[in-house]
Amino acid sequence: MSLIDTVRNTLVPVHREGYRFIAIFFVVSLALGFLWEPLMWIGFVLTAWCAYFFRDPERMTPIDDDLVISPADGTVSSVATVMPPEELGLGSEPMLRISVFMNVFNCHVNRAPMGGTVRRIAYRAGKFVNAELDKASQENERNGLVIETKHGQIGVVQIAGLVARRILCWTRESASLEAGERFGLIRFGSRLDVFLPAGAEPRVTVGQTATGGETVLAEFGSAKGPVISRRA
Repeated sequence: MSLIDTVRNTLVPVHREGYRFIAIFFVVSLALGFLWEPLMWIGFVLTAWCAYFFRDPERMTPIDDDLVISPADGTVSSVATVMPPEELGLGSEPMLRISVFMNVFNCHVNRAPMGGTVRRIAYRAGKFVNAELDKASQENERNGLVIETKHGQIGVVQIAGLVARRILCWTRESASLEAGERFGLIRFGSRLDVFLPAGAEPRVTVGQTATGGETVLAEFGSAKGPVISRRA
């Protein structure tokens, strides 16, 4: 392998949504350098962070219709049975909800947790409280997708956070998504909730680190029961 190949494999692509933000950070850094040189170097560090934030790495997604894959990088902040948001139209019965909280250092590209057809996209305006709090699922600005899968309809909700002010969703109703396929992005800190019907067993616990497009959050059709973990 040549040096060029090594560099190419090491560098992570940047999503096109980040180009203008990186450019703004860079130009502001240069302008600050005319006022005081140390400010320019601080600005360059923030520019590098901005490029890191908008990274869009390739992921190896397990191909199995029974698996629910994490829609985002982050920390599993909740595994609970709760009522789904009304706007999703998923019924009046509680569903298993697995939440993944993304801080400002996580990759914020959002991916489909299961393959299927998008039946509904529902946006709802709201507050911008800390997305790590449980009440963020009901109070914060959010955008929800209902996906028809082999195991019935599931919900995946993009939730804005304390810093996030922009939810992007690139898919549309009636579109087909593959598990792990990119469908959106939330800028600067946020959370993803996945709502699953009966038959899904969690495969993660609160506090576990999840990798979008790769980590298995839950599984259908398994008799093993929920996962048990210990802190090591």
